[in-house]
Amino acid sequence: MPADRLRVDVEGRSLELSNLDKVLYPAAGFTKGEVIDYYTRIAPVLLPHLTDRALTRIRFPNGVDDKSFFEKNKPASTPDWVRVETLPAPGSTKGRETIDYVVADDLPTLVWLANLAALELHTPQWKIGEHPDMMVVDLDPGAPAALKQCCQVALLMRDRLAADGISSYPKTSGKKGMQLCCPIAGTQDSDFVSGYAKRIAQELEREHPKLIVSKMAKNLRPGKVFIDWSQNNAAKTTVAPYSLRAQAVPSASTPLTWDEVAAGAAGKRPATRPYTSAEVLQRVEKSGDLLAPLLDGGPELPTP
Repeated sequence: MPADRLRVDVEGRSLELSNLDKVLYPAAGFTKGEVIDYYTRIAPVLLPHLTDRALTRIRFPNGVDDKSFFEKNKPASTPDWVRVETLPAPGSTKGRETIDYVVADDLPTLVWLANLAALELHTPQWKIGEHPDMMVVDLDPGAPAALKQCCQVALLMRDRLAADGISSYPKTSGKKGMQLCCPIAGTQDSDFVSGYAKRIAQELEREHPKLIVSKMAKNLRPGKVFIDWSQNNAAKTTVAPYSLRAQAVPSASTPLTWDEVAAGAAGKRPATRPYTSAEVLQRVEKSGDLLAPLLDGGPELPTP
């Protein structure tokens, strides 16, 4: 076997890892081996959020400063033990009727994907063959608005959703924005969920027009936070909690406490910078999975 390849056993699966010293985050000197190590260590809290969900990957074979590509279909070299689900592909940009999605239900699959430099992991709000069991509200700041303003909007959104009996759990996107994740019953289709999210976004926009915008037009966004209700569309995916992101440093989408969001709204952390992979591992060791309640289900969304 070439010197740059290593055969390992992961939970009974034989994997060949390659180019472990290859730097994927040049500014931080963070290597592929360290990416694999991160995903291996974060797996206990990450895998439950990936289980039974079609996985979209963003791969960076030559690092975050080079070209990347989205990958929905399984790679040609997919091992036969990797779970693959063939699903309809409405609106496919490549004209496909179906896509053979990888489903990351176990650690060997996660390590295999990390070895392919699949740095970013994105999932839909539904499990395979089911209606959405989660509503996601994406908060996207338009400069000069930043994470501080996202936190302010998150608190407003939390309180408004709570009035309808909907619990919400915050996380950073790992980049400039954040998301609120809301467990729901899984009995209503994505159009209904999107419609509810849109209605709440428009309501908050009317109440806070200088802070919030609910329309997608980019010319409306400067200085405001765009509440992207369309993340609940059946064709959309959202970055998974704990997924790495393609930034200068190896940051990750990080679950937050509401106390931290309140501090961020006041101009303190997390409004300064994303959390790094090392910080995320430390947070999980201390507090466990702050998004574990997402796995327990939730109520139906109210009708208009």
